Amino acid sequence: MNSNNLISIEMIESASQRLKNIVTKTNFEKNIRLSEKYQSNIYFKREDQQVVRSYKIRGAYNLISQLTDKQKQNGIITASAGNHAQGVAYSANELKISATIFMPKDTQTQKINKVKKFGGDYVNIQLVGNNFDESKEAALLLSEKTNTTFIPPFDDDLIIAGQATVAKEILDQANFPIDYIIVPIGGGGLIAGVISYIKIKSPKTKIIGVEPEAAAAMKHSINQDRVTILNDIDTFVDGAAVKLVGKKTFDITKNNIEKIIVVSNGKLSQEILDLYHEEGIITEPAGALSVACLDLISDQIKNKNIVCVISGGNNDVNRYKEIVEHALIFQDLKKYYTLNTFEDLGKIEDYISDKKIKLNLEKINQKTKTIIISLIFTNKKDIELFEKLFKNK
Repeated sequence: MNSNNLISIEMIESASQRLKNIVTKTNFEKNIRLSEKYQSNIYFKREDQQVVRSYKIRGAYNLISQLTDKQKQNGIITASAGNHAQGVAYSANELKISATIFMPKDTQTQKINKVKKFGGDYVNIQLVGNNFDESKEAALLLSEKTNTTFIPPFDDDLIIAGQATVAKEILDQANFPIDYIIVPIGGGGLIAGVISYIKIKSPKTKIIGVEPEAAAAMKHSINQDRVTILNDIDTFVDGAAVKLVGKKTFDITKNNIEKIIVVSNGKLSQEILDLYHEEGIITEPAGALSVACLDLISDQIKNKNIVCVISGGNNDVNRYKEIVEHALIFQDLKKYYTLNTFEDLGKIEDYISDKKIKLNLEKINQKTKTIIISLIFTNKKDIELFEKLFKNK
């Protein structure tokens, strides 16, 4: 690292050469819908198009390919909520290295299957812990016990240098000055890499980071002016839900970032659905963070050139029910009500029978003799009318 804590341009250029036959040079494309909405030029850097459907392969391969022969022979260990695991699995298979990968117990089946697919016979998956941090703790213990190399998901110079190649591609692909690059933050490897390259090669470009509202570890640490662990996090945005960011990534980010924005699960879910319905882009929650924050900086980005890094597209179809739920509540179109009798339920069923209102029976509480229902509305006028008619329910 140089005196400004940034990863050197030489390291990033070397990583780019090392990765040229491994990673996909993903699309850099203008999004017309959002450009018109925000009266600006919004571009997507589509890292969801990587072979492992996220940027994580860049850092993983850059590090693993430079291990010593003895380290490769001993095998490697890592921990991941999914995307880093796929990058490590792909790299292990490519380089013929045995890898043990720790993942949280509630990891999506889709991500587990992808790790198996990319790693083949070279990968052994261990489902341990309730979140990434607990999985990492178990992985580090085994690494120490067996003297096996641990492949960190973000806090390593070679990992950061690999992720920085995203920024190199952006500048190579753009034929115009970029005012802002918006980057999701989990442990901080991607944003540290983007900052390291952009601050030297395009110093007028400002970097904005985006975190989940319920797992904003980098923002919390910057506010405390030191790396600080979060006691509790929500793992909905599994690709960016960490309790503790990296020391290296923190040092790079705190001194060079324009701002960090936090986004609610509801807003993020709505953006995931919009990207799918309008552009046919499948993103995981972390992958949509950079787009979900645009409403919050609309005045700042007007008439500017903006790049949003779509960091990943590993989303299990089984999650869409939860995503739709978050989005409906965010739009204030799904409401929960407690009823006292089945007669009340019958009256509501009669009322909505010819209307575009969907009723779900959520729970019958035998102890309190109450019924909990939810109603999904198509507009807020229907909500007002319903609650006026059934105000005592």
